[in-house]
Amino acid sequence: MTPEATAPTAVDASWISVQLYSVREALAADTEATLARLAAIGFTQVEPFGLTGSARQLAPALAAHGLSAPSAHASVVGADLDAVLTAARATGTTLVVEPHVDRARWSTREDVAAIADELNTAAARAADHGITIGYHNHEFELETRLAGRPALEVLAEHLHPSVALEVDTYWAVVGGVDVPDLLDRLGSRVKAVHLKDGDGSRDDKAQVAFGTGAIDTAAILAACGDVELGVIELDDTTGDMLTAVHDSYTNLRAGLSQQAGTGARA
Repeated sequence: MTPEATAPTAVDASWISVQLYSVREALAADTEATLARLAAIGFTQVEPFGLTGSARQLAPALAAHGLSAPSAHASVVGADLDAVLTAARATGTTLVVEPHVDRARWSTREDVAAIADELNTAAARAADHGITIGYHNHEFELETRLAGRPALEVLAEHLHPSVALEVDTYWAVVGGVDVPDLLDRLGSRVKAVHLKDGDGSRDDKAQVAFGTGAIDTAAILAACGDVELGVIELDDTTGDMLTAVHDSYTNLRAGLSQQAGTGARA
């Protein structure tokens, strides 16, 4: 990412996705109705979680509601990669993101290099299937400092160029970093971001619709010029989750429109 990078110019639905973990309870209760609701909000893309366990049911349901899944979360470190790749092919997913590697493995440079090796190995195999492997952070990969640098950035140093990052901007704030600066340092390796809002605490229930909390979402969007996908997510909230997702979509569209200096388009 260059210093001149600006907010994404696509203010329509093509840049926006939603992490299905946000609506996990509604999804479990009625998959079809939940996907229909997301499509009615305006989403054309979603990001599944636990892909290997959900792909068979999810693939036809997504197609029925005009939704695609360009990215998805699935364990790849220490997992059955063949099963992951099979699931990704079923949903047409081209970016498979490792959602979590235990915080106990981030205490030394050697630990982080070992994680990178596992991601690199998975990425080499996935590339033969046209699939990119990525990693998604929480707060601890940024709070943990190795020789004064966030462990996530140490990971990036050890990753093969083919491995992507999906920066969770909220947890990066909780981890104590300036998100625009982080995105600039990580550069084009960042293919997707998680966009969420809240009070900046570890309390998932304190998360709110994007654009309505304490996070400087405008500054984050302005730093996303090279990012290919913006994924709305709430880990939890105190109100109705689907309402919060709807409001997040509306506010993100408005924020992108403001950043681009033009009206939102359908």
